[in-house]
Amino acid sequence: MTTISVNEVTKHYGDYTALDRICIDIPECCIYGLLGPNGAGKTTLIRILNQITAPDSGEVRINDEKLSQKHIARIGYLPEERGLYKKMKVGEQAIYLAELKGIKKAEAQKRLKEWFDKFEIGGWWDKKVEELSKGMQQKVQFITTIIHEPDILIFDEPFSGFDPINANLLKESILELRDKGATILLSTHNMSSVEELCDSITLVNHGKSILQGKVTDIKRQHDTHQREIIVRTDDKQPILALADTYNNIKVEPTEIDDEVKLTLFSASPNELLAQLLGMGQLVSFKEVLPSMNDIFIQEVQSKNQAS
Repeated sequence: MTTISVNEVTKHYGDYTALDRICIDIPECCIYGLLGPNGAGKTTLIRILNQITAPDSGEVRINDEKLSQKHIARIGYLPEERGLYKKMKVGEQAIYLAELKGIKKAEAQKRLKEWFDKFEIGGWWDKKVEELSKGMQQKVQFITTIIHEPDILIFDEPFSGFDPINANLLKESILELRDKGATILLSTHNMSSVEELCDSITLVNHGKSILQGKVTDIKRQHDTHQREIIVRTDDKQPILALADTYNNIKVEPTEIDDEVKLTLFSASPNELLAQLLGMGQLVSFKEVLPSMNDIFIQEVQSKNQAS
């Protein structure tokens, strides 16, 4: 079932076209990546979804209903530019924001305590926001975004400023929210997070959708048939010499003294594997699919050159 449907949405700012007939269907209970370089139109689409602005043409539907004021309560939005009141105490502000979203104070305190404990910031409840680090403030804002348990969550660069440990905690929380039934739109430049989290993506450039689909399918479509082989051997020289025999392989030593890595480009590995089995022990053989970062760069550069 489709939760969010963006149909032929166009938005102009004067002579500038921010969105040009964008179409996106976001299934329920998934994490959907909205990707693109700076100025591609991502923020404009997010503003339309949050009814901060309206499209010039086309429409957005939520569960097959035209987007309207009543859907605001069902959406949680974490903007890239954070906005907490710095002079207010953390707990006081969190309760205030939860009450604005229709949660009674006692229930808000209960939910907030659970999330504050999970994010290990319970000790900051009575501190002023300005006393918190940027990462701590982002934890608080994330919690206030999801505290009313909305069906739809929109996260714009949620990992900005987080260290690896806290970024991982946030990723785990986002996955839990999806598993509990939320539909999540994730806008980020962090392609490793896209690979870890997103089920499907749309790549936007100059206001147009240039790539769309499941992450696994997109990576498969961009397969360059590259394979990586690691061999363990007492004598590396015969394997290193294979680079002179084959023009489609790269041979290099690894950090492990008795291992050699071979990268095979666009060719059948059968003949090479037969030779390698006589030279040492095969440790691993795997296909190397392009990363989402590589695909992002390739697609954007290709479309820019074409235009």
